[in-house]
Amino acid sequence: MTPLPTPQQLRYLLALSEHQHFGRAADACAVTQSTLSAGVLALERQLDAAILDRSAGKRVVFTALGHEMVTRARDALAALMAVTEAAQAARAPMSGRLRLGVIPTLGPFLLPRLMPALRAAFPNLRLLLMEDVTDSLVQRLLDSRLDVALLALPCACAGAETLPVARDEFLAALPADHPLAAHAEVPLAALRADRLLLLEDGHCLRDQALEACGFTRGEQPADGMDGFAATSLHTLVQMVAGGLGVTLLPRSAVQAGIAEGTGIVLRRLAGAGAWRTLGLTWRPKAPRAADYRALAPILGQVVA
Repeated sequence: MTPLPTPQQLRYLLALSEHQHFGRAADACAVTQSTLSAGVLALERQLDAAILDRSAGKRVVFTALGHEMVTRARDALAALMAVTEAAQAARAPMSGRLRLGVIPTLGPFLLPRLMPALRAAFPNLRLLLMEDVTDSLVQRLLDSRLDVALLALPCACAGAETLPVARDEFLAALPADHPLAAHAEVPLAALRADRLLLLEDGHCLRDQALEACGFTRGEQPADGMDGFAATSLHTLVQMVAGGLGVTLLPRSAVQAGIAEGTGIVLRRLAGAGAWRTLGLTWRPKAPRAADYRALAPILGQVVA
C-alpha cells in the first residue's frame, strides 16, 4: 500500500505556498526550517514526484504537480477538519475555538461591544480574531484558516454561504463650514458633485460609498486628490476635519465615537441605498453552520 501523506506534511506544503519562504513557513508551522524541509522532501519521496523545482536555488518554486498538490492538500485538510468540527458541534454546540474574521471598517468599532455580548451568551466559546480586507478574509475562509467572517454584503464570496445580519446606515461627514452642513439631510447627489474622499482600493467600503453616490462600476469621482486615498476611517475623518472634502461614514463607526472631538458635522442622507448590509459568511456545508447562525442575533442586537 502506498503511504499516505500526513496532515503535518500537507500543512508544510500549504505554509510554503502561502509564505513562499522556508523560514517563514517553518515559523508559521511552529517547527524548525530543517524539520519542514525534511517533511516536504519525505513527501516527495513518498509520492515519487517533484513538488518543488530544486533548480530555483533558495527560492520556493512549485512544479506544475506541486501547484496541484497544494490545491488537493487544502481540500484534504478541510475535509479532516470537518470531521473534528462535526464531532465537536454534536458534542457541545457553541463551545471551543472559533476563528472569526472581520473587516477593518467594522472591527475597531463593533468588537468592543460584540466581544462582551458573545462572552455572556456563549461562555464556552473561545474566539480568535483576524482583521483584514474582504478578499483576504474570503481566501482565508476557503483555505480553512478561518471559520466564519463578518463582512459587508454582497461580496465576492466564491460560493461561500452568507447570512445577512443587520443594516449599517451611512451618514454624510462634512467640514464644519461646508454649505451642506446647514441642511438637516444631505442628498446623495450633492455628495457626488463634491470632492468625495474615499478609502484606498481593497476596502469594500470604498465601492459601497461610490455605489451609494450613484457612480457606476469602474467610475471614479473627480476628487482632485491626485489618486490619494485614506488607509483607515480614522484617517478619512481627519481629512474631512482638515477641509479636504466630504465622505460617508457608517453609523457603527459614528456610534463608537470616531468623529468625537474632530469638529466635523454629521448629517443623515436623503436617497435610497444609503447603507451597507452586514453579514456572516462561512464555507459551504460547514459542520458548525448552526453555531455560526447562532451568532447572528447577538450581532444584530449589538449593531442595532
